[in-house]
Amino acid sequence: MAVKDPTAVERANLLNMAKLSIKGLIESALSFGRTLDSDYPPLQQFFVVMEHCLKHGLKVRKSFLSYNKTIWGPLELVEKLYPEAEEIAASVRDLPGLKTPLGRARAWLRLALMQKKMADYLRCLIIQRDLLSEFYEYHALMMEEEGAVIVGLLVGLNVIDANLCVKGEDLDSQVGVIDFSMYLKSDDDIGGKERNVQIAAILDQKNYVEELNRQLNSTVSSLHARVDSLEKSNTKLIEELAIAKNNIIKLQEENHQLRSENTLILMKTQHHLEATKVDVEAELQTYKHSRQGLDEMYNEARRQLREESQLRQDMENELVVQVSMKHEIELAMKLLEKDIHEKQDTLIGLRQQLDEVKAINMEMYQKLQVSEDAMKEKNEIIGRLEDKTNQINATMKQLEQRLQQAEKAQMEAEAEDEKLKQEYVNKSESLQKEFSQKEKQLLQLETDLKIEKEWRQTLEDDLQKEKETVSHLRIETQEIITLKKEFLKLQEKNKQLKRLCQDQEAALQELASKLSESKLKIEDIKEANKALQGQVWLKDKEATHCKLCEKEFSLSKRKHHCRNCGEIFCNACSDNELPLPSSPKPVRVCDSCHAILIQRCSSNVP
Repeated sequence: MAVKDPTAVERANLLNMAKLSIKGLIESALSFGRTLDSDYPPLQQFFVVMEHCLKHGLKVRKSFLSYNKTIWGPLELVEKLYPEAEEIAASVRDLPGLKTPLGRARAWLRLALMQKKMADYLRCLIIQRDLLSEFYEYHALMMEEEGAVIVGLLVGLNVIDANLCVKGEDLDSQVGVIDFSMYLKSDDDIGGKERNVQIAAILDQKNYVEELNRQLNSTVSSLHARVDSLEKSNTKLIEELAIAKNNIIKLQEENHQLRSENTLILMKTQHHLEATKVDVEAELQTYKHSRQGLDEMYNEARRQLREESQLRQDMENELVVQVSMKHEIELAMKLLEKDIHEKQDTLIGLRQQLDEVKAINMEMYQKLQVSEDAMKEKNEIIGRLEDKTNQINATMKQLEQRLQQAEKAQMEAEAEDEKLKQEYVNKSESLQKEFSQKEKQLLQLETDLKIEKEWRQTLEDDLQKEKETVSHLRIETQEIITLKKEFLKLQEKNKQLKRLCQDQEAALQELASKLSESKLKIEDIKEANKALQGQVWLKDKEATHCKLCEKEFSLSKRKHHCRNCGEIFCNACSDNELPLPSSPKPVRVCDSCHAILIQRCSSNVP
């Protein structure tokens, strides 16, 4: 048999108890048929079961006096996660009779049930498990899947209407004991299946009605918002319409004023036209004088433009030369850098060769020391052998043959020693020769190094000079750029002056054309006045016949008098008619001077 986890068994038992309590509460409430009070036993048992579910796996908190274990901490988090729960939390804190956190938690559960939002509040808690881990163990009911199941079951409690009095109730000292006798099956439960089906149908209808009510409330609120927005927009439009009407009235008044001003201006212009003719003649004379001044200014501007263009050409040539010089300097700098890098590489190679020579000399010196030590050891050995031979000669006279053999052996050893000495002497001489040669090479390398250093110093000096020249050239290029900018500005000014000259010339041409036209008109008027100076208007009694057709004036042939030349014509001869904007009918004109004819009554007609 596999051993079951006790915490899993506890969670399963609490889940089953929650199912039974919620089911029993819903069934009894629907059979009860009215709002529930706080004294209703199934409702009290439901709150006890919920307390046990929320307390499962709760972490123990240390306080100053004792260890504390309450469910108010996680329930207090709901107001941070769900803004609508702030009202409940504030009302629970303001209740006067509550002293313990457990009492506040019980009051919070009752208020959440009355609001029909207990499932929503606890669902927000279960989603934020990282925050719940501060209050619950990892195996707690609220941290596992059973908590989500209980939250889903709590949704069914929305069909219950509860009216609980929290203010006067003693919630701090209540003992939470589950009464299992309420959930045991009886014979009445077997016969009440039909009643359960009816209750379920009623519950479904109530849920549907509540959902409809919620949707209708949301639509009503949205419609209220729309109505408010439309009212605001309507008021704004009415205000804008009133402002527009006021603007139209103002514009109409301004229009009338402008029309009256326009008529006044027309009258004034007609009066001023004659005065302007005199001014035009004076302006012609001034124009001639100004034209001469403008020609002189134009010639000076052209001369300055030529000089500036020549300067610009010279500056561009100098710039090209300086750019070519700069390229040559950059190439020379690159070549010098290459030579310096190559010489540095050769110096590094020579230094490496010097290090190798020094290492070889050290090895040879070490070998010399080793050979000298061997010679010393052999000399010591020879001294010892001589002592031994003396002892042998002193102590063993009898062994002459052996001594002779020993002497022979000694002679051979001495010969070998002499050979070795000779070899070591030859080797030392050869090493000394090599050492002297290396020293000579060292001296040559040192002299080469000195020469290279001096050459490098000269190159660095040349480089510094070249850098200074480059900086001077850069400064000169900057000055050239500033000169270019000034030249461009001068060009723009020259263009502006040219435009002004052209505009003035066009204005002068227009003025000259207008002046010529006005002069021609004045001359025509003068000639007409000269021609009419000797003429006198005929009296009505004297003018009895038309001047052109020489017929007598009558009712059908009325008199028409020219106010300019004084001639009198009949209406049949004066056929020339011109339309005028001021009169609705066309006006008759004189054939000789084209002036307006005035109709006069004939003296022959009464």
